[in-house]
Amino acid sequence: MLLQLEGIYRHYVNGNVQTQVLKGINLIVEKGEFVSIMGPSGSGKSTLLNIIGCLDKPSSGVYKFCGEQVERLNDSQLADIRNRSIGFVFQSFHLLKDLNAMQNVELPLIYRGVPKNERRKLAQAALESVGLSHREHHRPTQLSGGEQQRVAIARAIAGNPKVILADEPTGALDSHTGENIMAIFQRLNSEMGIAIVQVTHDENISGYGHRVIHLLDGTIAREETLRVI
Repeated sequence: MLLQLEGIYRHYVNGNVQTQVLKGINLIVEKGEFVSIMGPSGSGKSTLLNIIGCLDKPSSGVYKFCGEQVERLNDSQLADIRNRSIGFVFQSFHLLKDLNAMQNVELPLIYRGVPKNERRKLAQAALESVGLSHREHHRPTQLSGGEQQRVAIARAIAGNPKVILADEPTGALDSHTGENIMAIFQRLNSEMGIAIVQVTHDENISGYGHRVIHLLDGTIAREETLRVI
């Protein structure tokens, strides 16, 4: 088991107003699984993904990542999990414009303290795996949207994470480019065994995974199994 959420609630307080975003989420994601999370705006998708990614903590409930109870960890321990075990891919790419593709991919490895020669090899291998080894010296402004997202994926996998968390990874791309990104995700999942949890509003994109979780008003309304691992 990769991650397990039991009775997860998350609320936010603004003045005297408390807003309940997640209401008793129970979810297990196995190692090597590809899961899509869908739901209307305000259903709690991004909040759930932030908790899974150790970017936020639940108000109550238990979250275990690789058997470790996350809400008991301090900020330094959470940062270590994010850096070593989780790769993030966002709709807006979040590449640093003053760095080339290689340097962007190397960033999380620098934070991890990986020696220069080793991190260069890891970054080159990651760029090659997404078909961008020939663009390693190009900056984001010199790359297409699809290429920028592939650099972001390379950055996410360079440190050999256990899971990639993707928030609307094809939202800023045309349908053809989005399909290419999903093909890369499928290959990383099947060939490298990296689990993938993605938030998407696109039913076609959700169909690339093993399972779809449908959220509604902060609860899991239903689950669909598309294919067995």
